[in-house]
Amino acid sequence: MKVRTQDYGDVTVVELQGELDADFTELLQDTITDIVAKHKACPERSRGVGIVLDMSTVGFIDSCGLGLLLWVRDYCHQNKTQLRLAGLDENCAKILEVTRLENEFDRYAELAEAVKSFV
Repeated sequence: MKVRTQDYGDVTVVELQGELDADFTELLQDTITDIVAKHKACPERSRGVGIVLDMSTVGFIDSCGLGLLLWVRDYCHQNKTQLRLAGLDENCAKILEVTRLENEFDRYAELAEAVKSFV
């Protein structure tokens, strides 16, 4: 799994590449906590920060990956950070549906749509 981040003003896109599984836990947790800490250090960002997980190149999510997504959701909520998921393929969307987690996340088909949703 690889991670790349890109800032768009108050929104940070976290591009995930590969499979979302246990091997990825520490890397994603560190990435999310770093993003939130960086934005908290800027008091001029009074309306908070947004994070978009770009999942367009994630082909599989296992149970650890689902737990990780829930951790990200909860961590963001606790830190007044809005979270969006973008670009889920059919397989990943089905995994969220089967596990009844599809309504736990704000999901967008396209990355640009998710980023614009913060405006």
